[in-house]
Amino acid sequence: MLSKLQSISVKARRVELARDITRPKVCLHAQRCSLVRLRVAAPQTEEAVGTQQAAGAGDEHSADVALQQLDRAIAERRARRKREQLSYQAAAIAASIGVSGIAIFATYLRFAMHMTVGGAVPWGEVAGTLLLVVGGALGMEMYARYAHKAIWHESPLGWLLHKSHHTPRTGPFEANDLFAIINGLPAMLLCTFGFWLPNVLGTACFGAGLGITLYGMAYMFVHDGLVHRRFPTGPIAGLPYMKRLTVAHQLHHSGKYGGAPWGMFLGPQELQHIPGAAEEVERLVLELDWSKR
Repeated sequence: MLSKLQSISVKARRVELARDITRPKVCLHAQRCSLVRLRVAAPQTEEAVGTQQAAGAGDEHSADVALQQLDRAIAERRARRKREQLSYQAAAIAASIGVSGIAIFATYLRFAMHMTVGGAVPWGEVAGTLLLVVGGALGMEMYARYAHKAIWHESPLGWLLHKSHHTPRTGPFEANDLFAIINGLPAMLLCTFGFWLPNVLGTACFGAGLGITLYGMAYMFVHDGLVHRRFPTGPIAGLPYMKRLTVAHQLHHSGKYGGAPWGMFLGPQELQHIPGAAEEVERLVLELDWSKR
């Protein structure tokens, strides 16, 4: 009975999400173009000319006022978006610099503290730490694929926060950003535990914690900056794989393939197992305008 209720709840949330995605969105630029076309359209007959002149300057004035209002709305939206991007970019850069500095200093201190009496560099621990950094980052991609589907979408508590990411955002931040803090806690605990433990287990915990931290920073810049344009990311937007990654995540938001891909950095590979999805990714990469990213 419980599993049936959970299944119904999941289907209801997916329907709700599909409505949010397919709901028509007001495009101010499209409205402006329509008004301009109506404003400059020439009448076809003398009778139409007379009718238009009889209408007088009233309609013309109304069209001018509407255009001015739309121009102001477009300018205000651009200014607001610029402020939001700068706010989030400042927070992202500050967090990245702070976390990177702490990680580098902690890594140096850990090896300095646990060096042998003769002062030899523990190369085995260095290699083990680097290996676990890579393993922690790859493991996080697999965990993110599972958590995104099972926790963030299908769990009522997870969807309570994650829903904010699938609806129009007002302001530079959203409730879904709390997941960055939630996912960062295990990394902090692993690094702290591994920092003080001078053995293989300490090396493994410290390296895994650094790997999770590295994944979180990369996720922020690629997912938030590149895909959702919450702040500019520079030339990485032009890299071929980044284009496919961006399109793959946009397909997730469309819900076209049941929500897939659920992962982030391996999203294009995940879509290769779905008939027609990989071909659509390549088609959209060619069709989309990448100059705005």
